[in-house]
Formats: sequence, structure tokens, C-alpha cells
Amino acid sequence: MQLIGLDVGTTRCKAIVFDEAGQILGEGSREYGINCEAPAKAEQDAEQVWSLTKQALSEVIARSGAKDIAALSLSVQGDAIIPVDSDFRPLHPAILGMDYRSKPQSNRCEDLFGGLALFQRTGMRPHPMNSLTKVLWLRELAPKVFEKAARIVTYGDFILGKLGGEAVIDHTMASRTMAFNLQSRQWDTGILQKLGVSESLLSRPVPSGTVAGTVRRATADELGLTSEVQLVAGGHDQTCAAIGAGAIREGIGVVSTGTAEVLSAALGHPVVSRLMFKSFYPCYLHAKGGMYFTFSLNHVGGILLKWWRDNFAHEEVLDATGPGVSTYALMDERMPEGPSPVMVLPHLNGSGTPACDLKSKGAIVGLTLATTRHEIAKAILEGLTFELRTNVQTMAACGIAVDELRAAGGGAGSSRWLQLKADILNRPIRKVGSREAACHGAALLAGVAAGAWKTLEEAVQQTVGVAQDFTPRQGLAAAYAERFATYSQLYPALRDLNERL
Repeated sequence: MQLIGLDVGTTRCKAIVFDEAGQILGEGSREYGINCEAPAKAEQDAEQVWSLTKQALSEVIARSGAKDIAALSLSVQGDAIIPVDSDFRPLHPAILGMDYRSKPQSNRCEDLFGGLALFQRTGMRPHPMNSLTKVLWLRELAPKVFEKAARIVTYGDFILGKLGGEAVIDHTMASRTMAFNLQSRQWDTGILQKLGVSESLLSRPVPSGTVAGTVRRATADELGLTSEVQLVAGGHDQTCAAIGAGAIREGIGVVSTGTAEVLSAALGHPVVSRLMFKSFYPCYLHAKGGMYFTFSLNHVGGILLKWWRDNFAHEEVLDATGPGVSTYALMDERMPEGPSPVMVLPHLNGSGTPACDLKSKGAIVGLTLATTRHEIAKAILEGLTFELRTNVQTMAACGIAVDELRAAGGGAGSSRWLQLKADILNRPIRKVGSREAACHGAALLAGVAAGAWKTLEEAVQQTVGVAQDFTPRQGLAAAYAERFATYSQLYPALRDLNERL
């Protein structure tokens, strides 16, 4: 049996065919853009995303040579909304999660329901990122589109509907909208009624892993599929990546480092305390049935290293012209051992959780005439990891213990950085075997639904491996504990100054 994991992200879609051992048989991907031509605006041509998604699927089916594809499931970007007509044609560009034009609608929700009360009810605090605030924005700023809409969908239900299945919304995506009740696991009719939003505009919520039909025959022929393929409700990309990394029980955290850096954790019960609210941690349903999910966010993970490379690592860029030589690997090699004598506050796009201070800015402190650029590069990695440690500690204060950390994403390719994380966090880091955890997690959801495995636990046990372990070096762990105490004073010391800059 073969399975497709399809990841529809913010700027790229990727389709991978897996076998029952979790091995990759083929890949296909396409990139697409975002329209950010106005302040706080972030829109996307949803029909183009669908067209490119089909191309990625056709490519992976042809490349893999797979003849026994049983099921397909999705990992999707969070919080985007797409108004569609009765034929599932988009009536307006997708309004992405990073589109913050619905700030006034978010403020109104806070006034109506109370921020903490809404968080404890839905697991999502009032924020313009949330899908519900975008629905309200659409009704007020594009009323003709809103009136014509037969449904307002997220990318999960949009792609399922386009493929020919029932356009259901999985619980992970529904519970990120701010319109879903965590206790009843249904749309919160009280919230919708008070805001004047009809439940009929929203898709039917179902648990991740629910079969939503099969691929439409004409679409299957177009894609090169030779048999009916089951369509399975998937999940938010972070929850799918957690499954692909094996985080389906409490105590396991996943550090996913791409453009941003996310620390996610599975929860056995809803955690909606005042400290969770204050720390900007969401609480929503996991794609693993019966569990909940949260994550921290650092807006600048890999993108900060890219900024450093593009502006200050010209020598490494020139030296990396040979085949198989990476600029980032050269940057790693040339960094000094041990703690850097300087510190970097990596708030170049504001601070992430737990402060979420959009006015904060980056800083390099401790510079002398003896400082080298390699020491600053090392301090960038340290600063990013100090931010991670801050979130690990804050989650612990919320009652969320992360006893084992697993690394995924592009940043997991740097052994130097993973060892640094083990030293600074003073706990083992395990690099997961799957380099495409989100697609892998979606494929496992598809496989359980198709009968490849009896349970998700069995699927993870049989297909999710650990490629390498990194353990703390005690001398360095102690040195970094002292450095972290100093680092923790940087943001408070600079906060007022940064607001004035």
C-alpha cells in the first residue's frame, strides 16, 4: 500500500508518496506567491494554489511510479479563509493567516466576549490572525463577496472539495478559528449568533483521520491515478509535523526550524490558564485523537541566519561555490567553540512568544574592537536558542513538561546548532529521521484510515525513527546557564529604548 502526504503551505505545496515503512518513493512540489501590496495585507490566488497543487500531485505520481496509492491526506497552513460559490470557485483571494487587516474586528471580539474568557472557551485569544476575525472583515469590507459566498473554507476543506471529497474541516483547523468550542468539539453557536455569522457558512467539523470520500474520477484521470483513492481529513501543518516527528503523547516537544522556529507539544487535556493566555500560547485540538496541542513561536529562525548570510557572510558565499558545499555549513565550521563573548537579541521582527512584543527590535551587545563576525554568527545561534529556552521554561510554568525534544525542519540539518541546543537547554535533542515531517504525518493519518495500521501509535512506532541523538556537554551546559541568566535581562533592559526607536 502507498500513501500520499500533501502539504499545502504558505508559499509552497509539496506532495510525497510513502510506502508502509515510511520510505519516500517520490516527491513533487510547486511554489506560489503572496500579495502583500498594502500594509497588513496578505492574500493569495487560491485557484492558482489549487492548480499548482494538482501539478505537484501529478509530478509525484509520475516520479514515484506508484500503482497502489490507497489514500491521501493533507497538512495545511493555518487560519487562511477562502469564500467560495456553490461550485467551489473562489470569489475572492485567500486571506492568509498573516493578514492582520482584521485588527478592528479582533478588538470587537475582545470587547464582546473578554479576551481571557474567549481563550478559555475556544483556546484562541482574540487576534487578527484568527479565521473568525477575517470572516467578519470580509462581511464588512467586501459585503458583495460575502453575500455571494455559499461557504467560507480553509485550505483543508478547500482542497478536499476540489479533489472531489466532502469539504469537511478537520478539528485542528476548526479549533484554530476562534469559533470552535473546545469542550463540545463543535462550532460555538453562542459566539456565532452574537456575531451574526451563520453556521451554514462553515464546513462540518470532523476528527483528523476521517474519510471524506474519494478522488473524483475525472480528477484522478488528470492526476494519473489508476484507482479510487480515499480522501482523508488531515490537520494543521504543525500538528501533522508533530505526528511525523512522533509527538503523539505528553512529554515530547518538537522543535521545527524553518523560516521561523516553533516549539510544539502534545497535551493530554486543555490548558487554558491565565499564564497560557498571557504567554500567547494557543490551545487547540491535536490531529492525534483525544489530545490537544500548543506551540511557541519565534518569528525569526532560519530567516535570521539568511539575513546574516546575505549581509555579512560574503566570504562563505564565495567559498561555497563547489558542489555539495553549503554556505551555512561553512558558517558553522568557522564559529568559535564555547559561548560567544557577545550576545544577540534576535528580535529583528519583534519578539515571539511569550512576550509577543511587535515593537521590540534586535540588538548586538558586548561589541569590542576584538569582536569577529564569526563570534556574532555564533551569538545569533545562541540568542535564538536562548529564546527557545525561555519558551521551554514558560511552558513548564504553564504545567506543560517537555521531557524529550525532537528536532525537525531545515535547521535540523545543522549538527552544530543541534548540539548547541542540547547544551543551552541542558537536555537531549533527538533529530528525527523524516526530513518532511508534515507530509509524513499526513500520510500516517491517511494510512490509518485506509487500514495500513490499526492505530496512529502503531503507524508512528513503525515509521518514525530517530537519526541522531545530541546530549548536553555538562561543562558547556553550566556555562550557558550563567549566560542565559544574563540574556534574560536583555529584553527588559532594552524594551523602552526600542519603543522609542
